[in-house]
Amino acid sequence: IAYFQSHTNTYAEPAVLRRLFDEALAWPGVVGLAVATRPDCLPPEILDLLDEYNKKTFLWVELGLQTIHEKTAEFIRRGYKLSVFEDAFHRLKAAGLTVIVHVILGLPGESKEEILNTIRYLAALNHDGKRIDGIKLQLLHVLKGTDLNDIYLSGAFRTMELDEYLELVGDCIKLLPQDIVIHRISGDGPKSILTAPLWSGNKR
Repeated sequence: IAYFQSHTNTYAEPAVLRRLFDEALAWPGVVGLAVATRPDCLPPEILDLLDEYNKKTFLWVELGLQTIHEKTAEFIRRGYKLSVFEDAFHRLKAAGLTVIVHVILGLPGESKEEILNTIRYLAALNHDGKRIDGIKLQLLHVLKGTDLNDIYLSGAFRTMELDEYLELVGDCIKLLPQDIVIHRISGDGPKSILTAPLWSGNKR
């Protein structure tokens, strides 16, 4: 599966995306596409393009939600309201597309219950009986050279310890219906610029 992961992979004209997607699919052994993007970067012409590829190859679309809480979304400068995510989800499912959602666990200011409420929301979200197809649980990590790094070093928030994170992931899994595929239970940043949590630098 050719994975268009980093950045926003629908932020281009359809002709540009078509060239990139076709090049990827032409590579020997490639059997499909995974396209990660933002919910606010799915205009009708791009949705039509994704629908076209979905009909001729294996395709899933990943949406970066991170949290349902608007105060956190403003803090991390996500740049769109929850209603924008909901609209994108419903339009993608109406077109018959597979949808994977990214969530960050441990965002500054969020309680454990608020984090679990994001998971509960995604577990219940549906379009004509169709749920999200998968989820990626991402551990918050702090990288050097970012605003978040400066805020972390000021002592404004802390990152999770390993045992704390493992318990949280377990609680998330318990809330998810069995037909939602868990694609990821963690994530890590480059060790050379990782400030915290340092344990996440050893993914094994």
